[in-house]
Amino acid sequence: MNGGAFILLAGLLSTAMLLVQRTEAKRRRMTILLMLLVGFLTYYWANVRELQREFVFAVIAALVFSLLFWLFVGRYNPVGDSDENIQVLGMDD
Repeated sequence: MNGGAFILLAGLLSTAMLLVQRTEAKRRRMTILLMLLVGFLTYYWANVRELQREFVFAVIAALVFSLLFWLFVGRYNPVGDSDENIQVLGMDD
């Protein structure tokens, strides 16, 4: 097993999953589509380099990391909405 390829794939896939997790609800569909494209290209790259086993282990590691991140951080710090944070100050404020 190629350890460097595993770390690279696990890092890339973990980042993609965290981006989907931390995206606000209105933009999540577009983010999922972009991350599916990244995942497909990564899978294609792994097949060309004959790194199928590393890819499978990297997907499992990324899922575990994503679940742990959601368990310890994501549940207690939900994703904000950009509309709620916008505050317009007028002449009276």
